[in-house]
Amino acid sequence: MISLIVTVLNEGDSIDPLMLSILAQTCQPDELVIVDGGSTDQTVSVIQSYADRLPLRVVVEPGANISRGRNRAIAESRGDIIAITDAGVRLESGWLQQLTQPLLDDPALMVAAGFFAADPRTRFEVAMGAAVLPVAADIDPATFLPSSRSVAVRRAALERASVYPEWLDYCEDLIFDLRLRTSGAPFVFVPQAVAYFRPRGSLRSYFKQYYLYARGDGKADLWRRRHAVRYVTYLVAAPLLLLLGWRVHWLLWGLFPLGGAVYLRAPYARLPQVMRHSPDRSAAAWLYVALMIPIIRLVGDIAKMIGYPVGWGWRLRPRPPDWRE
Repeated sequence: MISLIVTVLNEGDSIDPLMLSILAQTCQPDELVIVDGGSTDQTVSVIQSYADRLPLRVVVEPGANISRGRNRAIAESRGDIIAITDAGVRLESGWLQQLTQPLLDDPALMVAAGFFAADPRTRFEVAMGAAVLPVAADIDPATFLPSSRSVAVRRAALERASVYPEWLDYCEDLIFDLRLRTSGAPFVFVPQAVAYFRPRGSLRSYFKQYYLYARGDGKADLWRRRHAVRYVTYLVAAPLLLLLGWRVHWLLWGLFPLGGAVYLRAPYARLPQVMRHSPDRSAAAWLYVALMIPIIRLVGDIAKMIGYPVGWGWRLRPRPPDWRE
């Protein structure tokens, strides 16, 4: 039995694409369990309008965060295989079939890691996709940590690895993945099981998103080395190079564009693939996206450098449980 679970909150204006894409699946779930965290808009009524076309159960739990919503949906579901996606996405028509088939074929597999891709509508969203989202060719299946927009897990693996950390408001799916990895659950990467989603539509909303992601990293004590490298680069190496170029020789400043070229190599390498999905492929659009990529990367780095210590400050006060245990 295959269960599909989703948790939602105030998605009344955006839930239809997800529901329609579930209806269009080539393989329908045996049950669809949706937990609503206490929406104050028409989310629940919109979802309920699909009850005659889908094996739907809606559970309302006011105040549930995304982790609690997913945990409640898992507890309410009855399937041996649990597929997980998110509000705000549109699923490829073969998503559920592609995602769950490896688990059906091989009882030893515990986790099927699907993929996600940008579904841009504006030039800025195209630039976002190129700047921050990997393409399938970038992924190492041995270490890939899937987004909970697109993953399927055998229930037996959940019993060993616990569930989503309800004390964490962001990066909860990373902790979920890492627990599954450390439990020894065998993963398989299924790049053709794609969930499409719209990237953030402005620098302001993008800054907030990555600030919250980094705050979640700090709360969960994730990626210390990665964040340390960022602080050293911006707060030590860059000022030191400026000083050396001024006091020793100006040619040393040539290391800035060289370092920038290395840092931006991956976004520019995937730019042609991302532009194939752009609604605007004019020369002006290419130029705009190319110029926005370094700006987006810089804004994201600043957001992370602010958010990470805020998360660590939170962590030092309530002393949350160690997710590794």
